[in-house]
Amino acid sequence: MHVKGKNYRAIRADKKNKSVRIINQLKIPFEFEIIEINSYSELVNAIKDMRLRGAPLIGVAGAYAVWLACVEAIDNKNPQKFLKDAFKNIITARPTAVNLKFATCYIYNKVLIEKNFSNWENVAYKFANEYYEKEIDSFRKIGEYGLEIIKQIAKKKKGKVVNILTHCNAGWLACGDYGTATSPIYLAHKKGIKVHVWIDETRPRFQGAKLTAWEMYNEKVPFTVITDNTGGHIMQQGLVDIVIVGADRVAANGDVANKIGTYLKALAAFDNNVPFYVALPVSTIDFELKKGVGNITIEKRKADEIILIDGVNNKSKIRKINVMPTNYKTDNYAFDVTPFRLITGLISEKGVIKANTKDISKLK
Repeated sequence: MHVKGKNYRAIRADKKNKSVRIINQLKIPFEFEIIEINSYSELVNAIKDMRLRGAPLIGVAGAYAVWLACVEAIDNKNPQKFLKDAFKNIITARPTAVNLKFATCYIYNKVLIEKNFSNWENVAYKFANEYYEKEIDSFRKIGEYGLEIIKQIAKKKKGKVVNILTHCNAGWLACGDYGTATSPIYLAHKKGIKVHVWIDETRPRFQGAKLTAWEMYNEKVPFTVITDNTGGHIMQQGLVDIVIVGADRVAANGDVANKIGTYLKALAAFDNNVPFYVALPVSTIDFELKKGVGNITIEKRKADEIILIDGVNNKSKIRKINVMPTNYKTDNYAFDVTPFRLITGLISEKGVIKANTKDISKLK
C-alpha cells in the first residue's frame, strides 16, 4: 500500500543482513519510522509492545521470528534447545490471536524436518516468505469477495455513496498489505465506487483514529473518524450501509474475537438491520475451538494504556499525558467476543460464508 505515493509492506525480511524491518505502528500517524530487528527476542518484544500488531501480521512476525531464531541457533552450543526455547517464547507473545500460534508452529515444524541444523536458516526463510506471500494473496481475494457485497449495495443505492463502518485497524498495517476489513474498501475505491468510511477511534490505543485513518488518507479514501460510542447513533440515523471488521480468532461455530468494542457494534447493527461482516483469512480460524464465547482467552493489558494518552505538542514532538490520576483502578480488556448469531457473514479468501459450524468446517 502507499505512503506518500510509495509502496510499502508492514514487514519485510532482509536475508543478506539477517534482519527484519517493520513499520513502527506506535508512532503513526505523527512519524513514519522503519525499525530494523536483528534477533528473535527483539521481534517478540515488538509484538508484545505493539510496535507491530494485527492478528495476521503477528502471525507473519511469528514466522520470521522462527527464522531469526534459526539464525541465532547456529552459533549456540545447543541449537535444538535454543530453538525449542525460542519457539515457546514466540507463541506466547500474545494470547488471543490464533495466527501467531498457527504460523509459528507451521515454520517450526518445517524446520524440525531438516536434521542438519546448519540448513535451518534457509528452510525457515523459504517457508516464512511463502507463508507471507500466501497471506497477501488471501487478503487480495478477501477484497475481491467483499467488493461484490459493496457493489450490490452501490447498485441498490443507484450509485450513491456506500457508507461503511469499521472498528480498530484491520488494514494493511495489521496484515502486511491490503488488509482484511479494508481490502474490499480499497478495491471498491479503485473501481470508482463511491465509498465513505466511518472509522471508530478505538480506545484505548486509538488504532482506528491513528492507523486506519492514516491508511485511508494515504489511499485518498473519504473517511470520518468518530468516537467509539457514536456507531449506534449513526446506524439509527440510516448513515451506515454495512459494517466490516477484522478478527483475531474465530471459533468453529462462528463466534468472533476482535478488538474490544466489536461486540457493541454488532449489537447495534443487528438492532438496526445493518449487515455486519467479518473479514479474515482462514489462518484466523481456530478449528479446534468449538465455541468462542467464554472459551477464548481475552488479553488484559496494562493500565497505562487507559491512564495515559499520547499525541504531539506544539513543537510536533510525541508526548504522553495523563487523562486521569494514576491511582485510579482500571481494567484494560483488549478484545471481546461477538456471538455468531449477530454476524451476517464471514468474508474469507475462499468466499463469503455464514458464521456457523457447517459452513466453517468446509474451509479446513
